Amino acid sequence: MIPKDPAILLSFVNTKLRDEYPSLTELCAALDVDEEVLRGTLAGLNYQYSPERNQFV
Repeated sequence: MIPKDPAILLSFVNTKLRDEYPSLTELCAALDVDEEVLRGTLAGLNYQYSPERNQFV
């Protein structure tokens, strides 16, 4: 289960990416999350996924 609040979701996802998953695609597959929906939600906070940094910036 992932957080619904976008600000908390951002922190949750970046922590998971830092500590557990080498890519956003792997995180989404493991947590059964639609990657485009996740990207869209965080884009609403003006955050974009950076594959080089493996985090939303």
